[in-house]
Amino acid sequence: MSTRTVLLAGATGLVGRGILAGLLADPGVGAVHTLGRRDDHTPHPKLSHHRVDFAALPPLPTVDEVYLALGTTIKVAGSRPAFRAVDYEANLAVAKAAHAAGARRLGLVSAMGADARSSVFYNRVKGELEDTLATLGYEGLVIARPSFLNGDRASLGQPVRSGEALALRISTWLRPVIPANYRSIRAGDVAAALLQAVPAAQGRRVLLSGDMRRD
Repeated sequence: MSTRTVLLAGATGLVGRGILAGLLADPGVGAVHTLGRRDDHTPHPKLSHHRVDFAALPPLPTVDEVYLALGTTIKVAGSRPAFRAVDYEANLAVAKAAHAAGARRLGLVSAMGADARSSVFYNRVKGELEDTLATLGYEGLVIARPSFLNGDRASLGQPVRSGEALALRISTWLRPVIPANYRSIRAGDVAAALLQAVPAAQGRRVLLSGDMRRD
């Protein structure tokens, strides 16, 4: 039985770490290549980490599918251009390089409200990336648009996002009356949904929080 070789960018994030754990546990995955700006010494026989400059990616190893989980906030990045450099330019660079390396399917961690025509800069950048990825010629493109993520950012050394924290509290209080797509969602549920959908994806598919929630 043949196994897949998979590329993951953003393995240290809330959703990315769930994707990585799922890939390493999947007997159908023979090798996982991760990309990051820092060294990673996580030991696993399937795992190869590549320290890269996303603005000047080297040729990538041959892969079957790719997952994009790179993301930041304007506050953390420091400016709109710096935010766009991560959320749009770095993700797009990986997608292009992975396609050139043979990837046929792609999974993207986007965001609720992503829309290239949005007046909200964050949502507009997310939407522009989705639309551009759809032009690259992938056989299957799966886009996850989660609402506010439920996960422990502090344990990853990431700043807690104030908007996320507030949304999580409100979601807990008002859960019965909040539509499924707008409730907060566990990062692990988003990872699991992508891992299930991407390997056999055909065409473009968008997953909202209501589609991904497992509770």
